[in-house]
Amino acid sequence: MPIINDHSAGVSWGAVLAGAVCAAALSFILLILGFGLGLSAVSPWSNTGAGLAAIGISSIVWVAFTQITASGLGGYIAGRLRVRWADVHNDEVYFRDTAHGLIAWSIATLAAAVLLTSTLSTVLGGGLRLGAEVGEGVTEGASQVVATVTNAADSYFTDALLRPQSATAVDAAGDSMRAEISTILLHNLSGGELSAADTQYMARVIGNHTGLSQAQSESRVLQIFAEAQQAAIASENTAREAADIARKAASTSALWMFVALLCGAFFASLMATLGGRQRDAVASF
Repeated sequence: MPIINDHSAGVSWGAVLAGAVCAAALSFILLILGFGLGLSAVSPWSNTGAGLAAIGISSIVWVAFTQITASGLGGYIAGRLRVRWADVHNDEVYFRDTAHGLIAWSIATLAAAVLLTSTLSTVLGGGLRLGAEVGEGVTEGASQVVATVTNAADSYFTDALLRPQSATAVDAAGDSMRAEISTILLHNLSGGELSAADTQYMARVIGNHTGLSQAQSESRVLQIFAEAQQAAIASENTAREAADIARKAASTSALWMFVALLCGAFFASLMATLGGRQRDAVASF
């Protein structure tokens, strides 16, 4: 087989950049259309509109469609517009066309990542940031539990402890008494256990205010503290579940995005070879 000394450039950068620009532009347009279709499927009313599962699946399908369509167009343009190589073996032409499509896809992907991050991060990353914030809050341990039940302790649990026996009684507890009871309650909630000394002290305060006996007051303190503990545990479990759901959603989205990008790279390379072959067929006439 004769050796061919062809010193012409193996990459037609003009064709590559043209394909990359077209791919990036079409990708942007399709993403905007996808956001519009997705938002139109969401309804603020319950039991109306598409469900979360349907929206998630449709988003994945649309991202894959966007990658395949935009990358295929960019690869085809890069292959069709490239310079015709004379006296180059068919295998080398096939490789160069494939490389043109892959390079055009790479440039378009990097450009989209740079230019669209600031615009799309608020839409795509809102749920992920929320999940990260929830997960960070869960890792704070007991302090997060205390913060979760602070408002409830100041309002409901404190009122329940100081509630008078008679519904017609109007002798409301003073602010200093309520603040003291709330502080003691929250301190014991953070430790996870109600001390005997605090139980007896709160029982005396409650007994003096409500007229309950010491035994009745202690029983009320233990009951209300148990309810507060259950509320704190339920709140923590809810936060953990939300963080776990956000983590799984982020992992699934990343995996499907990886698959969509691979599909884009494949179709860009495939369409570049098709465009190159059509370019050579037109030039042969």
